Amino acid sequence: MIAVTGASGQLGRLVIAGLLEKVAPATIVALVRDPAKLADLAERGVTVRAFDYNQADTLGSALAGVDRLLLISSSEVGQREAQHRAVIAAAKAAGVGFIAYTSILHADTNPLDLAIEHRATEQILADSGVPYALLRNGWYTENYAQGAPGAVAHGALFGSAGAGRISGAARADYAAAAVAVLTAEVATPATYELAGDDAFTLTELAAALSDLSGKPVAYQNLPEAEYRTVLEQVGLPAPIAAMLAESDAKAAADALFDDGHALRDLIDRPTTPWRTTLQSALNG
Repeated sequence: MIAVTGASGQLGRLVIAGLLEKVAPATIVALVRDPAKLADLAERGVTVRAFDYNQADTLGSALAGVDRLLLISSSEVGQREAQHRAVIAAAKAAGVGFIAYTSILHADTNPLDLAIEHRATEQILADSGVPYALLRNGWYTENYAQGAPGAVAHGALFGSAGAGRISGAARADYAAAAVAVLTAEVATPATYELAGDDAFTLTELAAALSDLSGKPVAYQNLPEAEYRTVLEQVGLPAPIAAMLAESDAKAAADALFDDGHALRDLIDRPTTPWRTTLQSALNG
């Protein structure tokens, strides 16, 4: 049995879809806070179980019979370490034999604030005694693509990444990597630094948006505080705006760059070109 946490999220949905192409639905367990959101998967024969990171005493029963678990990191920044600790403890108690965890690129040295809870989780896994694999995901190209229509409309792409190189890959690429690890004949403990084949700077991203849309788009590099204000002005909650601005600023020193091609090797195909993801975003 293969279980996936956060199964109703964007990454979780893609992982489940990939698993359905490789294994029988009856061998898949979709773990989700609200099972009603996965009624479509239940109809296909996937086992759907309630799973709330914040309800530690209920996690063990939801993991009964699970052999391999994909722990998709919580979206609740600031609460992740405690939530992940509870899941890992429950998995160990339930006899789960292997845990794959979605961490962040170069978590051990990554200077982003986002890496702090990922490092803590990696240590919890190491201390648990349960065999595990670290899927150190780089930046999703969608993190920038989702703002592409707005950038085209205003003729400007804002950021704080300077000339930093970002090895983004599509969410579907990271999902395919998770599926490959979960369905391997032998679940092998390993650390994968996962990133796109081709890096881009935000200046190059703006130029591509201009080329793809036929409208001029210029990159405007801002100090971190100013970029945070811009993000708040477009409606992002202050904590999210602060996190994104801080991440962008540290990307200026290549904190989100990797050229090891481990993702391409793991999924046995090239990663999705970042221009393709931009084009899809512009097409709506």
